[in-house]
Amino acid sequence: MVAILQLQQSGQTVAQIVREYGLSEAIFYAWKSKYVGGSVAELKRLKYLEEENQKLKQMFADLSLENQAIKEILLNK
Repeated sequence: MVAILQLQQSGQTVAQIVREYGLSEAIFYAWKSKYVGGSVAELKRLKYLEEENQKLKQMFADLSLENQAIKEILLNK
């Protein structure tokens, strides 16, 4: 992503970049708004944190469902 975004700064047009890499302009501009100005290390850390956050959200959802099922079982007894 960083390399692709840097191509625009080096002078290539967005149309050339998206055609070369098979991206849509919407994806390119979404990346640009999210990742411009970041170093590779910062982007790796951000990606790691996003993955960790997703895992935690999934764990919470699983535990919530489990808790709800336990409550229903206890109420039916």
